[in-house]
Amino acid sequence: MASSREKIRELCKELILTDKQIEELMRRVIKEINRGLSKETHAEADVKCFITYVQDLPNGKEKGKFLALDLGGTNFRVLLIHLKDENDFEMLSKIYAIPQSIMLGSGTQLFDHIAECLANFMREHAVDSERLPLGFTFSFPLTQLGLTKGILARWTKGFNCSGVVGEDVVQLLKDALARRGDVKIDICAILNDTTGTLMSCAWKNHNCRIGLIVGTGSNACYVERVENCDLFDGPKAGPDIKKHVLINTEWGAFGDDGALDFVRTEYDREIDQHSINPGRQLQEKMISGMYMGELARLAIVKFTKAGLLFGGVGSDILFKRGQFFTKYVSEIESDKPGTYTYCRDVLDELGLEHATDEDCANVRYICECVSSRAAHLVSAGIAALINKMDEPSVTVGVDGSVYRFHPKFHDLMVQKIRQFVKPHISFDLMLSEDGSGRGAALVAAVACRDAQ
Repeated sequence: MASSREKIRELCKELILTDKQIEELMRRVIKEINRGLSKETHAEADVKCFITYVQDLPNGKEKGKFLALDLGGTNFRVLLIHLKDENDFEMLSKIYAIPQSIMLGSGTQLFDHIAECLANFMREHAVDSERLPLGFTFSFPLTQLGLTKGILARWTKGFNCSGVVGEDVVQLLKDALARRGDVKIDICAILNDTTGTLMSCAWKNHNCRIGLIVGTGSNACYVERVENCDLFDGPKAGPDIKKHVLINTEWGAFGDDGALDFVRTEYDREIDQHSINPGRQLQEKMISGMYMGELARLAIVKFTKAGLLFGGVGSDILFKRGQFFTKYVSEIESDKPGTYTYCRDVLDELGLEHATDEDCANVRYICECVSSRAAHLVSAGIAALINKMDEPSVTVGVDGSVYRFHPKFHDLMVQKIRQFVKPHISFDLMLSEDGSGRGAALVAAVACRDAQ
């Protein structure tokens, strides 16, 4: 009779992507990106490939004081950045919470709250009398109509403020600041966190051509030739015309049309059904920190109820949705092979003190399957983008809690991307030090540099 370990390994096979499936995913990703770039298919494409209008990467000559505002989740940051010369900058920042009531309230409340925190921050750092340029990182799907005009396409990540979808968020922020009238700010650019990550890394490494986020959500941006961007609203030909523009793919929505169905599992379908946006952001739900712990929990619950884990005895906490945090996956996989120190701590917190060593080994295996699948999905997309750009050498700037804190995510990605990138291309992954904040200031700085 097969042991519980063998049965669990058999049942986890559906969570492991084969090389053939990864090749198919790469084909589908590129097909969908081309649909997003094309005027004819953009409207129905899942991967929207929004044009950011960022056409210049930092060259290290940007100088001065800049503000950055970084809104991308349950809290936001205000930063004051003083760029002195290449690799020398001072940065002050403060994190402000966004209460649930504001996340689900009106847009006016949200932007008034942001403006208030911004004004307080400027007073605290005695720059409230200066007129400063600001880069605004707004990490939700935006249709950009220019560097300072971005229309919110839809809310994600648990936000649902009324009166914002379909509106220009730069204007909403300007209106909120005008209602106060106590600080003077020039909003020079709106961007999302992937663009910020790319810009932040490009300041140090001029080879950076892709920005990737694997955190609460997942997204990527990359450098595309203007001639491939049907929706680029600006000059495309002429002696002084810039040949490239950054594209914000919004790839979290890949698969919304069924393109991922061939690799989705019952756990993915259950997560989607219970999410606040069923049928949307399907790739993100297979990758990101908002869902990874829950994916592992659903598999653990299924195997417990089948009598394959914990002698068939679970706990109230284990059976409760959302109680197996993504950080548990990282902790469990941080144990050295054959030891279960972190794993036991996690299981104790879940009320599973009766777990055996075999249970610990099985739980770790389930976590490894879930996190490796996420790393391989991301790798398929990144390898596809690298091959599409076809440059001899590419740096990928990466930020986000999953990439940063999961013990094996980086290595899993490097290994898998190497396997699928054209042999003549070299690449490396660079952890963005504080990407979305510093990146926003750098976009503002580059915009100011160009204006001068």
